[in-house]
Amino acid sequence: MTGHEIVLMGDPRVAAVPVQDCGEPLVSLLGDSRFLLDRRKAELDGHWSRVRAGLVPQLWLAEQYLRGHGLRLLFVEGYRPLSLQRAYFEEYRAELAAANPDWSSERLHLMTSRYVSPPEIAPHSCGAAIDVTLADAGGNELDLGCRVNATPEESGGLCYLDAEGLPEKARALRNLLTGALMTSGFVSYRPEFWHAELGTRFAALMTGEPAAWYGPVDDQPAPAARDQAPVPGGER
Repeated sequence: MTGHEIVLMGDPRVAAVPVQDCGEPLVSLLGDSRFLLDRRKAELDGHWSRVRAGLVPQLWLAEQYLRGHGLRLLFVEGYRPLSLQRAYFEEYRAELAAANPDWSSERLHLMTSRYVSPPEIAPHSCGAAIDVTLADAGGNELDLGCRVNATPEESGGLCYLDAEGLPEKARALRNLLTGALMTSGFVSYRPEFWHAELGTRFAALMTGEPAAWYGPVDDQPAPAARDQAPVPGGER
């Protein structure tokens, strides 16, 4: 892949990458004092705090990198059940269809995937994608140019990692976040500055790996009550 090409999740090349799932379990970051968790995407069942076990040491590497710059990694969302992913995809697809009645079904599918991955390849449903941003040393979220999870329409395109028109400070912070994630093995998704992956079909395509390590995980049972404890620096 070229360094300047923006590949969307709905690109057929992503779906064409084979999956050889390594079988790692999902683990919760709740209760892990090394990480700062935000609860804006928290569901009552606590799925949002889960990732595949292999992502945890890489997240810690990113956290250490940022602490060296006086910053913290703010974790927003990890695993997303397939049922929720389907609901998100269909909802956003319907919004785009209503606003763009002349789009073909193929274009509609691809443009929906800028912001919500098709369920059949969704990296969040593999437990191998993370939505993260930055906080200062005191745990206060920093402004990276637009809110996390802003659509391209809402943000006027500022959700794109390399968006034009970003304030200088926001661009510098995005560069620090991207640097922390890249040096820790994650692959960023350029339409969403907050989104990165490891071991997924998309990551494999972008790095030239022959197969993905993680595939979609069926909807999981609710975590135990101990996984639902309050998180320091959490809900905003």
